[in-house]
Amino acid sequence: MSSCSYCHNRRGKRPCPALGGLICSPCCGEHRLTRISCPADCPYLDTGSDYQQKRLGAQFAPVRRDFYQELDHLGGHKAVALFNLIEVITFGYFEGRRDGQDIEVVTALQTLRRTLSPLHVPAGPAPVFAEHLKKEYEAFRKQNPQQIADAADALEILDRAAQFISTFSENDFQSSRFLGGLIGYVKMEHPEIAAHLKKQRESGHILLPGRAFLPPPAAETHTHGPDCAHHSH
Repeated sequence: MSSCSYCHNRRGKRPCPALGGLICSPCCGEHRLTRISCPADCPYLDTGSDYQQKRLGAQFAPVRRDFYQELDHLGGHKAVALFNLIEVITFGYFEGRRDGQDIEVVTALQTLRRTLSPLHVPAGPAPVFAEHLKKEYEAFRKQNPQQIADAADALEILDRAAQFISTFSENDFQSSRFLGGLIGYVKMEHPEIAAHLKKQRESGHILLPGRAFLPPPAAETHTHGPDCAHHSH
């Protein structure tokens, strides 16, 4: 009996080109594209990617909402707008790509941070998505300078964003857990924006932060009393 190449406990039932052996169905379903770097031509991706994105999207929603509240306390609507812009650009770039990894997003944030920092830190050529994020950020800031955090305030926001992604990725950047969570969340909660971004992918259009997929505000705590409309006499 051939054991699963991932968990080494259950029986491997399907070939896994990424692991070079057999994998059990539970491990394939749970870890594909997150902890296993699946090749784009794997026949099992089409059957499971939508389910995986929905599952990760549901996990992503509450931690994302908490992070937006943290950003709002840190820098108000301009801080929120910056991360929202990052999400819009990231979704537009990686949606439909099976080989994207979270390390690409973190690297792009670090590259943008170095660009905005007053301290010049020599670095080699930036990866493709890092250049894309930098270009889109600079274009949006030039067109909408009052809507988004400026260079000085952006540094801490980018640091916190990178840490947020690292935590959701469980510090395993060969995975795509963050990307799967973001893409799954947008497709589930904002299908109209997901469809619009797919159409606009090649046009260079950027949705305005705040009109994209911001989380709903936290509900205010209500205390029943003699003066409230819910009080029954």
